Amino acid sequence: MESREAGQQSEEAAASIPGPEPRPDGGAGAIAAAGGLHTYQLRLHAAYGPVVRFQLPGVEWAVSVADPVLLEATAHLDERPDPLFAFLDPLFEAGNVQVMPAAEHAPWRRLLLSVLAGRPSHERHFARFVALTTELADRWAERADREPVELQKDLTALSLRMICAYALGSEAADPDGVIAAFEEVLTEHLGRLYETPGSDAQEGHAEQAAKAAKSATAAKALTHLRGTVDRVVTAHCPGADRTYRTDKSDLIGALVAAGERPARIRDTVMMAMLAAHHTTGVAVSWTLYLLGRHPEVAARVADELDRVLGDRAAPEFTDLRRLTYLEMTLKEAMRLYPPGPYGARETVEPLLLGDHLIPAGATVFYPIWAVHMNPDYWPQPEKFLPERFTPDEVAKRPRLAHIPFGFGPRGCEGAGLAMVEAELVLAVLLKRFRFRPAPGHQVTPIERFVLWAADDIRMNVSRRTLG
Repeated sequence: MESREAGQQSEEAAASIPGPEPRPDGGAGAIAAAGGLHTYQLRLHAAYGPVVRFQLPGVEWAVSVADPVLLEATAHLDERPDPLFAFLDPLFEAGNVQVMPAAEHAPWRRLLLSVLAGRPSHERHFARFVALTTELADRWAERADREPVELQKDLTALSLRMICAYALGSEAADPDGVIAAFEEVLTEHLGRLYETPGSDAQEGHAEQAAKAAKSATAAKALTHLRGTVDRVVTAHCPGADRTYRTDKSDLIGALVAAGERPARIRDTVMMAMLAAHHTTGVAVSWTLYLLGRHPEVAARVADELDRVLGDRAAPEFTDLRRLTYLEMTLKEAMRLYPPGPYGARETVEPLLLGDHLIPAGATVFYPIWAVHMNPDYWPQPEKFLPERFTPDEVAKRPRLAHIPFGFGPRGCEGAGLAMVEAELVLAVLLKRFRFRPAPGHQVTPIERFVLWAADDIRMNVSRRTLG
């Protein structure tokens, strides 16, 4: 009786959370009409306040929290709602690592952090990252002052090459083949994420045949990817160089040394490629876009690069800590255009959130874009102001006011690596080029797993004089 009454009280308290009226389609129409979940959440919080209850297909309960102070009460949550990540299931053989149970997730996360967050791994791969970025800069130099470059296309390809070099090392026999295969797999599975329910029934035979052919191509590409990773894993197994196997700057070596089974190692590498592929490239793309629209900020970044690097075309690893204004600029860009616009957790017991009691089993959304645009903590939130990230300004805000990589036990393990990559790429490109928006090109943010631009971000590039 007491349990039933407690559950009823919990439901009544939850029902008091403001939000839109229920819809028979489970909310799918409202999300589609807004242009995606990230935009829908911005509208919800503008209309209903910092805590909003809303419908979401596939889950019974969805509560979005856009206040960084209230988010602190959720920082311990270590479960993710399975249905929201089910589209990734086919990528993994040992279970979807995105929804790994908390008890299994905690030691796995510690192991990843020991590599991904450590300076040794960043320094070990830095020279290779510089070389890959310089190759892109050389290609752009051939087009400078002649034709626009497509930032997202080129920079996401660069970030995929970087994570392949990081995760697979020189042992991948065909890095270009790995990249092409991963693009096939990612396109297929992201396409499933944004399919409208029931759309298959409305397709003709030709459309269904084309879709089947794409699925078959993606399946073949996935097999190729798994085989490539397996060969690299085999090189780390007993009988190989044991010193290399236990090197904490080597992701696969650390996983092998920890006794992880081959399928889980393979899945972890796939997850690292998925997480790092778009996010770094997209973050750099939006930063360059903003700098192109704010030449006074770009000039200050360029002055800092000239002061720190002199006539060098690329930084050393130790230079990054001296590029403080570049880092502030990147953080402000990720505030305005967070690469991952939202996160999600699941409550395992009732949770008191301000004046609201959230029942067990509820999906709690972290609307990162809405948090970053909250005017209570970000005056004139639509403005691009890197000075928001001086130490004094940061100290004035709640800890969770800026969360581009999430937070808590499910926060991004590769956040430190991503910042190193992004700052390096920006330093190389901004040392060599000035960026200006291509005339007549419209940049429209959309949701595509990350915060994408609908028709890429085309920019004109012109050469700078080094020094």
